[in-house]
Amino acid sequence: MKLSNLNIKKINLKDVDKNYAGQDILMKIGELYQYESGIYGYGNIWTKIERTVENVIIEELDKVGCVQVEFPKLQPKKIWDKSDRWNMYTTENDIMFTMDNNLGEYGLAPTAEECATIFGANRLLSYKNLPATYYQIGEKFRKEIRTRGYLFRPRTFVMMDAYSFDKSPEDMDKTYQKMHKAYMNIFKRLGINIIPTISDNGTMGGKVSEEFQAITNLGEDVVLYDEESKVGINKEVLDFDDRDEYLERLGIKDVSKLKEYPSVELGNNFQLGTRYAEKMNLFFQDEDGKNKPYYMGCYGIGLGRIIATIIENNVLKDGDNIKGFSLPLNIAPYKAQIIYKDENEKIANDLYDYLLENGVNTIIDDRDKLSIGARIKDAYVLGTPYIVVLGNNMEDNKYEVENAKTGEKLFISKEEIKEMLSK
Repeated sequence: MKLSNLNIKKINLKDVDKNYAGQDILMKIGELYQYESGIYGYGNIWTKIERTVENVIIEELDKVGCVQVEFPKLQPKKIWDKSDRWNMYTTENDIMFTMDNNLGEYGLAPTAEECATIFGANRLLSYKNLPATYYQIGEKFRKEIRTRGYLFRPRTFVMMDAYSFDKSPEDMDKTYQKMHKAYMNIFKRLGINIIPTISDNGTMGGKVSEEFQAITNLGEDVVLYDEESKVGINKEVLDFDDRDEYLERLGIKDVSKLKEYPSVELGNNFQLGTRYAEKMNLFFQDEDGKNKPYYMGCYGIGLGRIIATIIENNVLKDGDNIKGFSLPLNIAPYKAQIIYKDENEKIANDLYDYLLENGVNTIIDDRDKLSIGARIKDAYVLGTPYIVVLGNNMEDNKYEVENAKTGEKLFISKEEIKEMLSK
C-alpha cells in the first residue's frame, strides 16, 4: 500500500482521547468516520483487520462443522410476531429500528433467532438431519440510547451470530460445549485473554448462558473471578433473585474470595431450549415419526468490539504521551512501514516491491516533501508492527528495522526482513 493512496490526515497526538486513544487516532486520521453518534464508516486499516478477524472465526467454526449462511438484515414484522418478540424489541426495550410503509412493517435486524429458526426448519425436516449449526457474519442494528467507546457500543456493528439445532437437551449441551471450545480457540488465536462467565439470558430466553469477557479498563462490565478454580461470573449475577442457583452451579461458596476485574464482553452463548421452535410451531420428525421441537442454541461474537479491544490493548505511550499503536504481527494488515530519505527512494521502492512479491503486505511512505522525522512520527499511527528506516545508517545491504512496540532495532538483509515478517 502506498501511503499517498490512504490520504491520512495530519494530527496532533496531544489532542487524542486518552481513554480510547487507538480508535481516536483512526478517527482523527480519517480511517474511522462518524456520521452521527454510533454510526461509522470504516477505512482501509479497520476493514482489513476485520477481514483477518473474520477469517479466524470462519476457520475455527468450519473446523467444528458449522455452516456459513446469510440471513436478511431487513426482517418482516410477521416473523417476529410468531415468536412474540416484536413488542418486546419495539416497545418494551425499544431496541429495534423499524419502518412502516405500503408494503408492511419491517425491522432492521438486532439479532436473528426468528430468521434462523425458520431457515433451519425448512431444511432440517428429520432427526436424521440433526445436529446442524448455521452462522453468518454481518451488520446488526440496535437503538442504543447511550453509545460509548466508539466501537465498544455503537448503533450499527458487525457480528458473527450462529444458531444450532439438536434433537435433545443432551445433544444441545454437546453442541454448546463444542462452541465454547471453538470460541476459546478463536480468542487464543487473536491474542485476547478471555474469562468465560455465567451471565443473564436477558431477552434471549433459556436458562444457560455464558459471556466471554476480556479484562480491560475500557469495559463497562465487572467480572468476579476465582484464580484457583478459573471460574468467573458477571457481577450483575449477584443482583439476580436466583443468584444462589448460579453460584451453586459453579461451586462458589464464598463470593468475598473472588477478585474483581473491569471487563468488556466480546461474545456470548445461550442454550435456548425449545422456546423458538414451540412459539413458531416449527418441528422435526423423530424416530417414531412424531413432531418434536428443536433444541436450539445461539452464539454471538462482536467483531467491532474485538478489533477495538485489540487496538486499545496495543496503544503505544512515551511516558504520559500517546505515541500511536502497534498491532500484533498476525493481526496487522500491513506488517511493516518503509520510511526513507529522498536519496534512498529507489532502494525503498525496490524493497517494497520485493516484500510484496513475497507475500508480505507493506506500507511505503511515498508522500512528497516530508522529512524522515515526520515520516517516522506518522509510522506509529497506522498500527504497523515494524518500521523499516532507510536513512543515514544503511550499510552493506542491511536495513534498519525497528519493532514499533519495544523500540528494539535490528540491521538485517531484505531476505531476513521477509522471513521475520512472514512468521
